This record gives sequence, C-alpha cells and structure tokens, in this order.
Amino acid sequence: MATNRGINQRLLQVFLVQAVFISLIALLGVYAARFVIGDILIQRALENEASHYWAMYDENSFSPRPNTYNLTGYIKTMDKDVPTEFISLGLGLHKIMNSNSDLNIVHVSEHKGEILYLEFDGDQVSKLALFFGVFPLALFLIIIYLSGWTTYRLLSQAVSPIIKMAKTLEVLDPLSNEFSEKLKQVLPDNVDQEVAILSQALSKLSERIESFVVRERNFTRNASHELRSPITVIKIATELLLEDDTLNESQVRPLQRIKNNAADMEELIEVLLILARESDSALSYEPVCVNDVVSEEIERTNNLLINKPVNVSVVEKNKLYVLGSDKVLSVMIGNLIRNAFSYTDEGSVNITVATNDLIIEDSGIGIAKEDVEIMFKPFQRGNNKQRGGYGVGLTIVKMLSERFHWSISVDSQLGSGTKVKINFPETSLE
Repeated sequence: MATNRGINQRLLQVFLVQAVFISLIALLGVYAARFVIGDILIQRALENEASHYWAMYDENSFSPRPNTYNLTGYIKTMDKDVPTEFISLGLGLHKIMNSNSDLNIVHVSEHKGEILYLEFDGDQVSKLALFFGVFPLALFLIIIYLSGWTTYRLLSQAVSPIIKMAKTLEVLDPLSNEFSEKLKQVLPDNVDQEVAILSQALSKLSERIESFVVRERNFTRNASHELRSPITVIKIATELLLEDDTLNESQVRPLQRIKNNAADMEELIEVLLILARESDSALSYEPVCVNDVVSEEIERTNNLLINKPVNVSVVEKNKLYVLGSDKVLSVMIGNLIRNAFSYTDEGSVNITVATNDLIIEDSGIGIAKEDVEIMFKPFQRGNNKQRGGYGVGLTIVKMLSERFHWSISVDSQLGSGTKVKINFPETSLE
C-alpha cells in the first residue's frame, strides 16, 4: 500500500502553500493599489485641478498656472516653455517619458479655445504605491507568516505524540511484552484524549494478537501430535501387513494404496501446520528439483488415469531447482497434476519444466470463465461436483504460492482444457 509523507511534512507543505498563496494575493493587491493610485486617483485629482484652474481663468484670464513640487501647468497659447512632446497630445490623460527617462503623467483639457497641460511627476505614483502598498504589504506578510508559523508549531506539538508512537511502532514488535510500556513512555503526561484512546486501543489490540498467537501455537502443537499419531499407526500397521508373504496381489494392492495415502496425509498435515504457523522457522529450505517432484507426483496419481485414453507427456527443458521445501512443492504440484488427471477424460496432459516455470496443460473439460475467478477460494468446485473432492486443494495451492512468493496463473476455456503455470522467481538450473 502506498503511503503519504509524514504528518509534519504535510503540515509544513500546507503552511508553505498558504504563505505562497497569501503572498501572491498581496502582490496582486499592490498592483491593484498602484493601478488605483495611478490611473484613477491621479486622473481624478488632475481633472479637479483642471476644473479649478478654468474656474479661476474665467474670473481672471491671467491667473497663474499651477506650479507645485509635483504639478506644473502650461497654457498652449500663453506659455512659450510648453514641452514640444505635449503639443501633439489629445484631450485626456497621457503617460509619457521625458528627456531624462522619467515617467510623467500629462492631463490635457480645453476651455474656450485654450488648452491646459497639467504635468504630474509620475515617479511620485511609484513612491505613493511603495508607501501605501509595499510597506503595508511587508508588515502584513510578516504578521501572516508569524501567525502561520506559530500555528504550524502548535499543530506539530499537537500531533507529535502520534508521530512518536508511529516511530516506536516502526521498530517495536507488537507481540513483545514491552509493547504497551513503550507506548506509554513515548506519551507525555498531558496527552490529548484522542491520542490516549489510540494508545489504549493499540495496546489492547497487541494483547489480543498475542493471545491469538498463543492459541495458534497451542493448536499447532496439539494438532501436530494428535493428527500424526493415528497416521503413524496406520503406516506401521500397513507395513506389517505388507510383510506378510501369504497375501495375494488383490490384497496387497489396497494395502499399498492405504500406505501411500497415509504418507500423503502425513505430508498434507505437515504443510497445513506450516501454513498455520506465523513464521517459517520450522521449514527446511534447500534446493529442490522440480523435475523429481513432478515424476513422483505423476507416479502417485497414475491410478486416476486407469481406463482413460489420456497420454501424459513431460518435457524437461532443463533441471529446475527451487529453494524451498520438498513437502510444499509436493503438495502444490501434486494437487495441480491430480486435478489435470481427474478432469481429463481423453486427450493429453502435457507438463513442461522450463527455465523459471512449471506448466501443466490438459485437454480436459476446462473451467468456465466465472469459475476461474473464484477457483482458489475455499469449497469452490464449479460445475464439476460429480468429480469428487471438497474444493480445498486449489485453496491450499494458492496459499502456498503466496507464502513462498511463487506466482500462479490459470488460463482455461470450458470444453477446451486448462493451462496452469507456476512461476519461480529464484531458481537454479542444471
């Protein structure tokens, strides 16, 4: 399962995203303020200045033109020092660059045939925007960043017990006796109620898991003894009977089948107990020859082909060795070969030992598409219940393949046969 980054990292990411978002909004606000100051307020102010001057002009045509630190006025017909670049300007507001590459804002108005040019220092707009925009923005951002950082620190402190618990659980065995004590040690005295509930729930879960493990160990120990004892008795009894020279062939044959099936039952019980155990410490890992296991299982299950016109072929492209348990491989391969023999009434069963694969292909009755998807579930026998069995063999095969990381795939069509492939990732060849 895919995991996200840690809680602290996610909180920091949220804080950074929030800071960037606020900064962008604030910058847009500054540009908006500059637009308001430059294009709206300045224009309104210059229009008011022009109206005021024309009112004074109506009373006295020789009224002096506006001449302040930021504003200079010119009358086209009365002032000889009108900048030449103003002459071609139309009525309204204009932004031009003077000879010193300074921005000037020029407002042009007309009254009774006279034209008034009001020149405003454009650099003052930038200064106003800086004063009324950037400085408040900087102060605003500092406050926002400090408050955001404070919030981040408080949130980090709030979730720190959970982070400590996660780090403790990462290196601690949930079944160890010190599990509950370790959890309590990482929690502060004034832990939040939700964190305390989580810690208690984990401790109780650990206790339940430990009790389940104890019960599982007791069961496997008792089952191993109680199930193996009668099987051993059956094997010893059949071996003694087989040593009797007075038995004829019709009597020896069923005794031999009893002995073989008892051995199969003993092997199956061992595999089931392996599946029931939590660890693989009881397994003996050694190179097992898949070719030999195939030969043994064909010999064991040959009786299923009696009176059937079925040809069995084994193609060995190489000697395939798998690091594992011979008992596990015998149960897996035996179940698959047994199924192929049982569900093939005529035709062929072809078994191929390849580089990393074992392929068992038959020309039997096949499996319906809807049954292929559920064939590895317990007690699923599809539409072939008359063939016998209890529907658990393939379930055991699937469990073993998952336990040992051997992938298994099935390709089948109803009426056309079935192809089963086991892939062994780690092999050696001979």
